[in-house]
Amino acid sequence: MRFTLLTFLLCSAVAVDAAIRLRAIDSKPRYGGPAEARQGSSASEGGHKSADPTAPQFVQSTPNVFRRFAVDLAAMKTFYGDVLGLLPLGPINMPGGGQMTRFHVGAAEIKLQPSAAEAQAPKGGVKEVVGLRVLTFFFPDEAALTGRFTAHGMPAPEFRRASGATSSTAMVKDPSGQWVELVVVPGAPPATFEKLEVGLTVSDVEKSRTFYREFIGLEELKPVADATLGVTKYPFRLGTMTINVWSFGTGLPANKSSAGIQYVVGNVEAIDARAKERAIQIDRPLGPFGTGLRTVWMSDPDGITNYFAQLAPRQNR
Repeated sequence: MRFTLLTFLLCSAVAVDAAIRLRAIDSKPRYGGPAEARQGSSASEGGHKSADPTAPQFVQSTPNVFRRFAVDLAAMKTFYGDVLGLLPLGPINMPGGGQMTRFHVGAAEIKLQPSAAEAQAPKGGVKEVVGLRVLTFFFPDEAALTGRFTAHGMPAPEFRRASGATSSTAMVKDPSGQWVELVVVPGAPPATFEKLEVGLTVSDVEKSRTFYREFIGLEELKPVADATLGVTKYPFRLGTMTINVWSFGTGLPANKSSAGIQYVVGNVEAIDARAKERAIQIDRPLGPFGTGLRTVWMSDPDGITNYFAQLAPRQNR
């Protein structure tokens, strides 16, 4: 069984988090690009609806992403908060003890959850393991970003710039050994630094493209040649997040547990029925969760978690 007690506790924490987020009475969004680029943020949190009533009806305009880790929490907070300069959100208390740590990136959240079991998850280069492999962040100032790395005793990122390009890119690892891509785009508009991209290494590009385009209902953009990885990536966008799909062939080990994607929707019952009709693998069945949420967890063709959460109607007392 993939859903251990730890996973149950994680789900509960996420459920509480989503309920708080959806019920928030403060309508002013808080955005979390790098610290030096927050002023003038302009992203929108409007929802998105499809003409197909069975497709996910997104009530939060962008997905969230979670990442589990098996290292010291303080190191993760330092990396994502102090070094990358992301805006921290209040932690969520977990049932049974512990907390979920959260950071804002544009209209999305990164949710960090400690898990001792993650020490056993497959690791390797982006080209060596299937799964959600890369988080990509955008920055306006290479010197400021590099200075934060060195000030915290971390090696300076090795930025590279393709011929004729105005942006530079570096690949680093977070304290848990998971990959992070840093993209510096000097002089770009503020909305650039509110974006988050996630990179999925998959075994079959066409199956994954079909899943994210036709089942999830994301907007598929034109393919892009990625000079850093030496591969063609297929981007899918929702709000301030882009999900990039690429492949380095079959037969790679799969990391199905370290990271996944969350969507906040208004029609989780229809999504559950849609998944069953299309024989999508359901990992945790539709049901009530936490304080007033209904969720269904499912896998993409490579077992990467995609889960949907809807705020249940309040009962009259």
